[in-house]
Amino acid sequence: MFRKVIVAGSIVVLAAGSTACATKGFVRQNVGEVNDKVDSLGRSVEETQERTRKNEGRITEVDQRAGAAEQAAAKANTAANEAQNSANAANSAATAAGAKADRVEASSRRLVFEVVLSEDQGNFKFNKAELPDEAKARLDQLITDLKADPKGAYFEIEGHTDSVGNAMTNTRIGLDRADAVKRYLYEHHQIPLHRMSVISYGEDKPMSPNSTRAERAQNRRVVIRVLG
Repeated sequence: MFRKVIVAGSIVVLAAGSTACATKGFVRQNVGEVNDKVDSLGRSVEETQERTRKNEGRITEVDQRAGAAEQAAAKANTAANEAQNSANAANSAATAAGAKADRVEASSRRLVFEVVLSEDQGNFKFNKAELPDEAKARLDQLITDLKADPKGAYFEIEGHTDSVGNAMTNTRIGLDRADAVKRYLYEHHQIPLHRMSVISYGEDKPMSPNSTRAERAQNRRVVIRVLG
């Protein structure tokens, strides 16, 4: 009976020892796996941090390049604006110089012909700017009478009205009449536009008093002076 007890006790001790050994091994195995995972996570974190540093460096480089490009674009835009302003100034200067040269050239010319187109001669009608056939015929004759090449001549075209109506309207009508003559000379006789100047005096320079119908008809006129 005592032997049986001893044997049973031995079995219990052996079982307990085996269990303890198994438990320690399991723990060591799990700890090892955890350590491996920690090491792997640590390496992953380090790699991620390294990539982040590299990306931050690239982002900084891209930002620097973008800033440099913006500065270059701003400088280019400023240069373009300055060039445009210089071109505009040069163009204005050239235009002013050309106009001055035309005025000097015109002032040095002598009067070759003078033609007056007025309503009392069957030309412009009251408050109208259309060029009648009679006026066209006189302009055709004017070009024929020019002994020199008409393209080398200079034409001063003045528009005039009577005093009926307001001054602003009369100035506009006078200009429309002068423009009608200029357009006819250009379209039908190829007189260069830069060889013709147009001005409207409206009611300011009457040939006659505006007291009668006949006098007002004389004042509604276009005067063409040909300078050579």
